[in-house]
Amino acid sequence: MDILVTGGAGYIGGTVSRLLLRAGHKVTIYDYLRNKDESIIPAGAALVKGDIGDPELLTKVLSGQRFDGVMHFAALIEAGESMVKPEIFFRNNTASTLNLLETMLKTGHNRLVFSSTAACYGEPESSPIFEDAKLQPTNVYGESKLMVEHMLRWFNQIHGFRYASLRYFNVAGAVDGYGEAHEPESHLIPLILDVAMGRRKSIRVYGSDYPTPDGTCIRDYIHVSDLADAHLLALEGLEKESKLIYNIGNGQGFSVREVIASVKRVTGLPIEVEEYGRRPGDPAVLVASSAKIIRELGWTPKFLELDQIIESAWKWHQHLYSSKS
Repeated sequence: MDILVTGGAGYIGGTVSRLLLRAGHKVTIYDYLRNKDESIIPAGAALVKGDIGDPELLTKVLSGQRFDGVMHFAALIEAGESMVKPEIFFRNNTASTLNLLETMLKTGHNRLVFSSTAACYGEPESSPIFEDAKLQPTNVYGESKLMVEHMLRWFNQIHGFRYASLRYFNVAGAVDGYGEAHEPESHLIPLILDVAMGRRKSIRVYGSDYPTPDGTCIRDYIHVSDLADAHLLALEGLEKESKLIYNIGNGQGFSVREVIASVKRVTGLPIEVEEYGRRPGDPAVLVASSAKIIRELGWTPKFLELDQIIESAWKWHQHLYSSKS
């Protein structure tokens, strides 16, 4: 297949692009390379440097080539930032995606795999979370993604637009020398690994009074390669179904303190902790049930243990920063 991957220079989009290429597919990456350079693009992939909010460029790309599907990762992802600058999240995540959908319709493209989020659920009423749970985001990031899901539902109903919406939980780990390294970094596991590497003095824990066993937030961590596999299966699933909605997660919850303990075990190094108050919009517990995609598409996650996930991230982290020193 010939696939357009928006945000394909990012952590998840880049991993998916690599697996698509490995499977023999053609890949065009559409990315504005924020804080990145072209060396990050995998060999064999074509690159279009630009913003999906640019209707002229997007029309040129989708008119000039017939793609078998679009995988859409391009978005701002920081929930905390979304509660400070909501306008840029609605512009980048929601309005720009509408531009993508309109352009796809205009150019005859009718198959999309959308990178959604568990933040659509907000504070869940029960755990684990199933796909039919209430959608009530507690932060702007989740709302910006949920608005896209609403658009997709109507595009499917009115235009017959085929889509898969994959609601991720916390993604971590590395594959084939490619891992998570944002600038600036805000995700828990790479931040803790930075402490282990001596690049940071301590890890900040936001909130120790949540209604959880140790008082810190609980999240479901999924290895990035397992997540990438789910994307490929979803794209294939759109051959038969016009609408697919799945949670993608490990099915197990780990608290912030448990993640810190896992990093200590994997690295054998001390991790200094600083405690702060809660951040607005952070639910206490987010744990997925992935039973639906396992049952319907045969998805089988390979990394079930948190230590396995962190070990792959640690190897990547060491390689990345030793090569920069």
